[in-house]
Amino acid sequence: MTSEISKSSSPKLVRDLMTVGVVTCSPKTPIKTIVKAILEKDLEAVVVLDAEGHALGIVGQDELVHAYALGNYENLTAQDVMKDGIPQVPPDIPLAVAAQLLQDQNLRVFYLTHHAAGIEYPAALITYKHFLRLLEMKEIEEIEDLGIKAKRQAPLDAFFERRDALKAQNKNTHLD
Repeated sequence: MTSEISKSSSPKLVRDLMTVGVVTCSPKTPIKTIVKAILEKDLEAVVVLDAEGHALGIVGQDELVHAYALGNYENLTAQDVMKDGIPQVPPDIPLAVAAQLLQDQNLRVFYLTHHAAGIEYPAALITYKHFLRLLEMKEIEEIEDLGIKAKRQAPLDAFFERRDALKAQNKNTHLD
């Protein structure tokens, strides 16, 4: 049996509410591909990474609508429309501060970055939707998929699952 949320169990810091894992693309990705990903995965934006994995910028809903408004968007790529840099926030600040920063900077998403082998890359994110889910929840179990302690599939299991799905897809589409 679940219990009503107590003030002590409610998420307090960005790391308690963020989503680990960020959708990325290369600078050469066509914006039509980005639009499809944003719609299918219900994303605010996609992070553009260079060949070494460094974050260059983001392509969000605003950039895509702006590209449409300018016309001749059919042949545009991520590098043509991206906003340089990625908006960042540290994982250990209070949620109320992060929410106010989103408002103050007129943003809908912040990224949390990780540094490894000389590369800084986005590892997690927090968006308006995270805050809306927090506002709407009645029980803490409703947001168990969020935060640093969220239950996630092991990376190796995720790899095997994707590999097997691709094998099955190729088997069904391969012409002999």
